[in-house]
Amino acid sequence: MPPPPTFDVRLARSRMLSPNVRELRFERLDGAAFDFQAGQWVSLVLPLPDGEGRRAYSIASPPDGSPGLSIAVTRVEGGPGSTFLHALEEGATIRAIGPQGFFTRPRGLKQPSLFVGTGTGVTPLRSMILDALASGDDAPMTLLFGVRHPEDRLYHEELDTLAAEHPNLRVEYSLSKPPPDWDRRQGYVQSHVEELWRELEAKNAGPVHAYICGLERMVGSVRDLLRKQMGVDRKQVHSERYD
Repeated sequence: MPPPPTFDVRLARSRMLSPNVRELRFERLDGAAFDFQAGQWVSLVLPLPDGEGRRAYSIASPPDGSPGLSIAVTRVEGGPGSTFLHALEEGATIRAIGPQGFFTRPRGLKQPSLFVGTGTGVTPLRSMILDALASGDDAPMTLLFGVRHPEDRLYHEELDTLAAEHPNLRVEYSLSKPPPDWDRRQGYVQSHVEELWRELEAKNAGPVHAYICGLERMVGSVRDLLRKQMGVDRKQVHSERYD
């Protein structure tokens, strides 16, 4: 396969999604459409203090034919890449390489999907959900999003609005460190996967596919649960890990 293309992007706008996660919206300088599949990632070439560095980020926005793409970056204490991107001013330009990756959900899948994400692992899942809804996909979809605290729920206002507007989309949050007044799901996402999977199966809309993204420990635990304990075919389990 040929290498992915390299192009220059400009930071068009940004916003804080949570106390330590910044969303950055880049646009190609050449104005060409950024063609990718929902779930893929890009590599950013950053001028860091110790020399040029490359960092990979999942694309949070859906493929819509525009020259833009959005990513979400967690600020890591002492992390040169995240420190640079959290300080990057609007209008600044950097190089990007992509799209890359095989963690994708094809358009028109028309099969139930269980999306399981933690932290910024929700970003490629958001891309998949937005792309599916924009293409008129009415297959049942459930997002299980795990974070520590309520304020860590990236895009939660948007996701809740989408779930209210689209009967085929269900959004569930699970907090590992909930406040006293939290009366919804608690604990690690692994403890809720089988219940939500069985509910999708009960809709008899076809074989359920799982899309899992986050840190290795969570991804491995959910994969083992589905494959080894529940006997789900490997072709129905798709994952991407961040570490």
